[in-house]
Amino acid sequence: MSGLSYDVIDVFCDRPFAGNPLAVVHGTHDLSTRQLQSLAREFNLSETTFPAPRDDGAYDVRIFTPALEIPFAGHPTVGTAWLLRRRGELAGPQAVQHCGAGPIDVAVDDAGAELTAPPRNVLDRTDGVSLAAGVGLSADDIDGGSRVASCGLGWTFLRVSDAAVGLSAPRAGLDVPHAGADVMGGLCVYSVAPAPGDAGSLAVHSRVFSVEYGRVTEDPATGSAAAALGLVLAADGLAAADGTTGYVISQGAEAGRPSTLYARVDASAGEATRVHVRGGVSHVASGTIAVPPEP
Repeated sequence: MSGLSYDVIDVFCDRPFAGNPLAVVHGTHDLSTRQLQSLAREFNLSETTFPAPRDDGAYDVRIFTPALEIPFAGHPTVGTAWLLRRRGELAGPQAVQHCGAGPIDVAVDDAGAELTAPPRNVLDRTDGVSLAAGVGLSADDIDGGSRVASCGLGWTFLRVSDAAVGLSAPRAGLDVPHAGADVMGGLCVYSVAPAPGDAGSLAVHSRVFSVEYGRVTEDPATGSAAAALGLVLAADGLAAADGTTGYVISQGAEAGRPSTLYARVDASAGEATRVHVRGGVSHVASGTIAVPPEP
């Protein structure tokens, strides 16, 4: 069988073997959805992308987990844009990604990339006590409750004390609310505090547990959750009601893959209007993979 070229990169890090790994497979525009799913299952990373560059400084991309296609994800967006520019398939520093959630603006440089996503929804508070119990925490660990929010992929957010973030561990039967029209990714357990030495900015410590077909895994760096968190910070009054608030997310240390996500949320009258998430990217591997047969 003929082969397809692929790259593996690490996203939201400043060195290889940290951050969140991503497989990007090239030249797949003639393949079926089933064949793409087979490739994603073979790589067995949290996501695999299949980009198709256009002639207008934009590109199409399909994003798959090992189990299903999803409309949007953060580290696949940042990583794919960076890799396409590295391969010479994006000429300038600005581009538009077209994915299932719609157009996403990206800005790319040699070190990494930044996505800009519009808000889709932020919902009222959910039952934080039952969520805390689902990750082995108590009501005393909660620091502000929980919300559901989305910039294309939905997440439930549970704000707890900083010590509790490190202690959280999913229990069997963790039940994450499914609210809104977007596909739900899982649960983000986080703490937030003023950033040291940076007035007006926030320091976030998070762990993200993805729930897919009853299987719970820990994600080391989650750009879609970082984007949606900006909506929660604005809704909860932790971000400025008008203007821009920066927040830096430390994630992945507990999973053995330390990651840093640089984000900021633009708000007006207490509501988020846009969210930006940036991260570094490191190239890890290149190769060729066989074209899977139709199942």
